[in-house]
Amino acid sequence: MLAKTCTLLACLAASQLACDAPARNLPPPVAKPAALPTAQPDPHRPLLNAIWMVEASGRLHPPDGDGGKAIGPYQISKAYWTDATRFDPALGGQYEDCRNKAYAEQVVLAYWRRYLPHGSDEDRARVHNGGPQGHRKESTLKYWRKVQAELAKQAASSRG
Repeated sequence: MLAKTCTLLACLAASQLACDAPARNLPPPVAKPAALPTAQPDPHRPLLNAIWMVEASGRLHPPDGDGGKAIGPYQISKAYWTDATRFDPALGGQYEDCRNKAYAEQVVLAYWRRYLPHGSDEDRARVHNGGPQGHRKESTLKYWRKVQAELAKQAASSRG
């Protein structure tokens, strides 16, 4: 019995020594992962929201506009959708998908990239309303003033 106890104590002592010894042949500790980058704010979000308010009063499922020729929260016409999807075929989908706000926003952004890659908010709003040359049409100024008023409301509400 004494021999078994001594053997057990010897094993325990040996394992303690092994634990206290510096680690050898072990991989280095795993580095802590870098913090994920924070999402950048969408530079077009205020303008998209303002256009949505002007076009559909902020409704997700507004009635069709322009005598049934424009659909969804951004009141997109079939010609507008066709232009955007030809420019960016990755959009895929069908015209009826413009009733979905998230899809419609991607269509609007593609249309702007096609016709105004470096335009101002005013130019973008006017092109949305008046087509590829809408930013040059006097008839889109009234629409821009409505969008501008919505942008001002957004700015005021974000300040408190």
